Amino acid sequence: MRPGSTVRLQVEHVSVSGDGARCARTDVLATEEPLEIRVAVAEDLRGARLDDAATPVSVTMRTPGADFELAAGFLYGEGVIGGAEEIASIRYCTEGEQQYNVVSVVLAPGARFDPEALRRNFYQTSSCGVCGKASIEAVMGPACARIDSTLSVSPETITRMPEQLRAAQAVFERTGGLHAAGLFTAEGELIRAREDVGRHNAMDKLVGASLLEGELPWGARMVMVSGRLSFELVQKAARAGAALLAGVSAPSSLAVELAEACGMTLCGFVRGERFNVYVGGARIASAVHR
Repeated sequence: MRPGSTVRLQVEHVSVSGDGARCARTDVLATEEPLEIRVAVAEDLRGARLDDAATPVSVTMRTPGADFELAAGFLYGEGVIGGAEEIASIRYCTEGEQQYNVVSVVLAPGARFDPEALRRNFYQTSSCGVCGKASIEAVMGPACARIDSTLSVSPETITRMPEQLRAAQAVFERTGGLHAAGLFTAEGELIRAREDVGRHNAMDKLVGASLLEGELPWGARMVMVSGRLSFELVQKAARAGAALLAGVSAPSSLAVELAEACGMTLCGFVRGERFNVYVGGARIASAVHR
């Protein structure tokens, strides 16, 4: 049975006001289940079952839904694929209890896949605490080229983005427990939003949706996220070519360094009528400096 994005649970509600009443009620929780992403090359499937030939490359805890987008976005963000044309098919596992928690991506004929290179890349990009400069160099290059965009956006447009993203969070409205990532035009129109218990998964789903629709690189598009701005989120947004990334909370120091190296505009603490610009302020039109 395919898992849903939410589950209902009986809870005991406690109130310390009044007479301190305790009562039973039904609560709605965001679903969290593992998703294993596997990769196979079309040429390797001749006479072989997909479930046997595919190589596991990642397991992530996610909210079920948009699983194919998540897998595609993850592989694109890690440089395993360079475009949607390199994907022949994406399928769920065909057997077992976890069939909807396992996704196999079949690469098109001629596509190259090196599991060892992927494992090395995971090691390098997870070693940020060792050397920030080395971590940035590990993700820069052809797979994460410097962003060249003529985007110009007003401060008012940026301050409207959090409210629009929040309004699009259908599952958060019911559970209060999900992160979100939204793709916006330069005029502040929300193109699409994706939710997940993991902020990096929400970004992968957003990137994967655009990848499968043939919309990458994003160029003059902007991305808004519901939480803090981590190195990983900047990496994924930069790989997709976003000219501006904004969040309602703070960035990390390494996220700022990577955004600057990529030529991205990075805005944090977007709340009410204010926000901070950490790098790339030239894209913010009519900003008053004080």
